[in-house]
Amino acid sequence: MIREATAADADAIHRLEAECMGPLAWSRTLVEAGVCGDVPTVHYLVVEEDGEVVAYAAASIVADIAELQRIAVLPGARRRGHARALLDEVLRRAREGRADRLLLEVREGNHEAHAFYAATGFVEVDRRPRYYRDGATAIVMRRGLSGGCG
Repeated sequence: MIREATAADADAIHRLEAECMGPLAWSRTLVEAGVCGDVPTVHYLVVEEDGEVVAYAAASIVADIAELQRIAVLPGARRRGHARALLDEVLRRAREGRADRLLLEVREGNHEAHAFYAATGFVEVDRRPRYYRDGATAIVMRRGLSGGCG
């Protein structure tokens, strides 16, 4: 089940973030600010299985641009369609918010994520060398959401 994250989910999201992102994980403070609404353009969604948060997405929607900031799924809950369901919900909300495109960055070496996004209609539009703290390059991808420039 996908639902909007609440402040009560901050610890679970932060644990999931730490497990999936390792040293590049967002801080507990940043996650808490997002789920508590302190950053009004950012929306957190979670997937629950048996009362446990097993996946989440964070996205921002500002004017005509939406940005997928994160999708993370616990290793034991992968290959069950959670990432796709979260992405579909982000796309729905972006369209509802009148965005005409959804952008994201993915690590150059993350071939599985790159393939996932390409299979769901995203195209590479740019590269950002040394984008991540560890010096890795980010691939910027875009998916149009309307008949406009998207």
